[in-house]
Parts: sequence; structure tokens; C-alpha cells
Amino acid sequence: MSTLEGLIFGLLQGITEFLPVSSSAHLKLVKMLFGIEISESQVVFDLICHLGTLVAVLLFFRKDLVQLFTKDRKQLGLLFLATLPLIPCYLLLKPLRDFASAPQYLGICLMITSLILFIGNKWRVQRATTAPSAKKISDILMIGTMQSAALIPGISRSASTISCARVLGWSPSEAVRFSFLLSIPTIIGGNCLEALKLYVSTEVPIEVSISACIAAFAASCIVGLFMVRFAISILEKGNLKPFAWYCLVLGLVTTLFLGVV
Repeated sequence: MSTLEGLIFGLLQGITEFLPVSSSAHLKLVKMLFGIEISESQVVFDLICHLGTLVAVLLFFRKDLVQLFTKDRKQLGLLFLATLPLIPCYLLLKPLRDFASAPQYLGICLMITSLILFIGNKWRVQRATTAPSAKKISDILMIGTMQSAALIPGISRSASTISCARVLGWSPSEAVRFSFLLSIPTIIGGNCLEALKLYVSTEVPIEVSISACIAAFAASCIVGLFMVRFAISILEKGNLKPFAWYCLVLGLVTTLFLGVV
């Protein structure tokens, strides 16, 4: 991978990471367009791209994070609770994840993201009278469980969490803020797990260009820092339909392009 290609992938990661359109799907699609073989040997490069946007979201939410660790411990506990469903889902969904990771299913997964966004934009559940604390905990667990859908490439994490929160009756600003804060421990945990798997693996060769990684990290971090502010301002308006239509069209085009139908 050249430095220019690394820069392009970093820009793409920064643009798509904070929008409910699945950054992993976009990276895979562009790799296929560039004729770059999608393999486990590129895990390091993908981790670098995600590290850039992780730094961006940490910088953007730095004041919120200080508040969470110093004063708002309850909210911090809810974020921790929302990450718990990922552990069993990661193990239980492994066969499905391995099966759905095949490139030919990428378009179908994008269409599933579209369906999730349409549901999040339209449906609202009727809530029974419940103690606010109990309702909050059940909501958090459901959002955390929905986040696990993003373990399958092509299904957007932010689309899943924001849509779930909206269906449960959360305001757009509440749903977006919680989803973005939840992305921090999720990305950190996911990157650490992938790095550990790479470290203990003796079969996967590490093929990575240092210059491409530097370009990708810088581009994803800088662009991500601008995009996170833009994405929040757009998503807090509560209209998920444009992203739903985008994912539907891209999913259909991708499915036809890959010759699935």
C-alpha cells in the first residue's frame, strides 16, 4: 500500500466513522476498487485508521470525559454497563461474523443498516410505567446489545445504537451523545483485542507500510476531529432517513457490483 493510498483510506475513515453508514464497509469497498486484497495481514493498518478517529473523539469529548471520571460517576457506570453485552455477543456471533465477513455479503449488511435506520427514524415503543432507574438500566442493556450487531462488517455501530435509543424514546441529542461516548470504550476494547490476536498469532504475516500508516493516522485523526462535530450537529436533528437511503442505495449497488444477484 502506497502513502497516497494510506492517505485516502485515512480520509475515508475520518469521514465515515462518525456517520451511521459503516466505516468498515466503506474501507472494504475502496480496497476492492483499488484492487487491494482484503486479508488478515492488513489488521495493523485498519487498527491505525481506527486509532486516528479514536484520538479525534477523545479530544472532542475531553471535557465530558473529565466530568465523567470526576463528577458524573453514574453516567460512567451506565457506559460500562452498555459495553457488557459485547463480551458474550462477541463469542456467540463469531460463526455468523466469520460467515458474513465475506465480501459478497457486504451490500446485504449495508441494507440491514439501512433498515435499522428507517426503524430508528420511524418507530417508537409504548413504554409501560416503570421506575426511571429500572427503565434506564434496561434501555442501556438493549442499546449495548444492539451495538453488538456492528461486530458484523457493514452494520454500523452508531446506526444501531442511535436507532435503538430513538426507538426507546430517547431524544436525538441524548441518543447521539450516549452513542458517541459509548464508542470510546468500544473502540479501545476492540482495538486491544485485535492487537492481542495479532500479537499471539504466528501464522499471519505483518505486511504494513510505515509511511502509509502515518498518513492514514494523521488523515483519520484530523478529518475525524472536524467530522465528529459535524456528525453530532446533523444527527441531533433526529432525521436518519438520508443516511438510511444512502445505505440502501450503496448496499444495492454493492450487491449488484459483486454479482450476488
